[in-house]
Amino acid sequence: MDFAFLDILAFVGFLLFVIGVSLYVSRKKENTEDYFLAGRSLSWWVIGLSLIASNISTEHFVGMAGQGFRGDIGLAIASFEWIAAFALIVVAIWLLPRFLQSGIYTIPEYLEYRFDRRTRTLMSIFMLVFYVCITIATVLYAGAFALKEIFGMSLVKGVWLIGLTGGLYTVYGGLKAVVWSDVIQGTALLLGGALVTWLGMREIGGWNEFVSLSEGRLHTILPLDHPELPWLAVFVGGMWIPCLFYFGLNQFITQRTLGAKSIEEGQKGILFGACIKLVIPFIIVFPGIIAYELYGDQIANGDSAYPVLITNLLPAGLVGIMFAALFGATMSTLDSLLNSAATIFVIDIYKPFFSPEATPKKVVLVGRICTFILMIIACLWAPIISSFEGGLYLFLQLYWGFVQPGVVAVFFLGLVWWKVPPQAAFWGMLLNIPVYGLLLWLFPDIAFLHHMSLTLLTVLAFMVIYTYFKPLTTNEKVKGIPIKYEKDYKLSPVVKYWAIGVFVATVSLYVVFY
Repeated sequence: MDFAFLDILAFVGFLLFVIGVSLYVSRKKENTEDYFLAGRSLSWWVIGLSLIASNISTEHFVGMAGQGFRGDIGLAIASFEWIAAFALIVVAIWLLPRFLQSGIYTIPEYLEYRFDRRTRTLMSIFMLVFYVCITIATVLYAGAFALKEIFGMSLVKGVWLIGLTGGLYTVYGGLKAVVWSDVIQGTALLLGGALVTWLGMREIGGWNEFVSLSEGRLHTILPLDHPELPWLAVFVGGMWIPCLFYFGLNQFITQRTLGAKSIEEGQKGILFGACIKLVIPFIIVFPGIIAYELYGDQIANGDSAYPVLITNLLPAGLVGIMFAALFGATMSTLDSLLNSAATIFVIDIYKPFFSPEATPKKVVLVGRICTFILMIIACLWAPIISSFEGGLYLFLQLYWGFVQPGVVAVFFLGLVWWKVPPQAAFWGMLLNIPVYGLLLWLFPDIAFLHHMSLTLLTVLAFMVIYTYFKPLTTNEKVKGIPIKYEKDYKLSPVVKYWAIGVFVATVSLYVVFY
């Protein structure tokens, strides 16, 4: 695609603006809490925008739009967003207060308070491996794939361009650089996605024509025997596992909530993010469906749907803006992942095992070095993702199943039952891997969400049986969880009514698009 002068100006200007703001707001951050948790000073609207910008990336614009393009799924892929809104309510009301009260830097750190250091370390290793090999690599590949489809840039060049650009300011600025870049890039992402949807609707002939042509793709509830998203797995089964893990137990997302200035501010930020999640399918999945109606005969790979739509719809001058939005979407997720992975390494592995007496300045330095090394590893690994044929978005969901059910089981059973011993938690997380892998191998034609549900039930059963025979005899571990602030926390009316509003809105969307 040929670039007009305005395209180049928009892209370069946007990129320089994001980097400049990120570096400015994060200057002189040498304190551990400043670098990794933005000094615990984040407001609700910053948390909400950053949460969404970190979550929604090019793998959504490429992968989720691609699933919308495919006739057997269509708008049903929106359940990953709308069930997530339900899950965010649980996180805001139940999980976040416990995490913030304990004053933790990382989610695995909580496991040491509740269980032991071995369990904490196991989860930290899981997170590091899966962040680099699955999530960061997928984000880089999706961004590079979009650049290749739209602008003809080679896959390898695209990976390194995104990796170096997003990685270097993260190395310097820490979480504060990340969240403020997310605010800017998240806004551009939402506006750019809305623009593409509006142009697509105009091209197809308006809402009524869109509904008429896309009737079979606008259903959110699929049959019980559907191979990927059966309604049982969506509403009462496996869909809840990745959603609860991703938004409640995933350092990559929860790190900005751990940086909230108060519990209520963090809760409002999460619920603000939940509101935006309800809108995401309309600016990502709808364009995938529109691409099928307009250019279905020209698209062989569903993951190309969104890039093809942009190529055909955007007039000269807006290409650079959308380029910037897509580029920013990738960077906003990448910078969050790199910062969270470095935080886990430094706080959960380096400091406890290699340098317990490390000064805050040295901890920040190691965090920066770790961020840079992880960025290089991910850039080298990212092109491998191209060999997966099942669709980029489902690749991301599928392979996280090797750790998500076990982590969810350990946290929730540990929170509600004080007798669960450390050994049950440690071996329960390890059990997840062979059980899930065996289910995938034995029953390849069953939805992977069912595999997740069965894995969760297996791990829970193991932990319950182990606890029955070797329970903790005292609740000292639970009592030993520190309370850093807001010991007498109570749910505020604002948070309560906001949560009810999100719940009602989500149910209403399912009713409308039944």
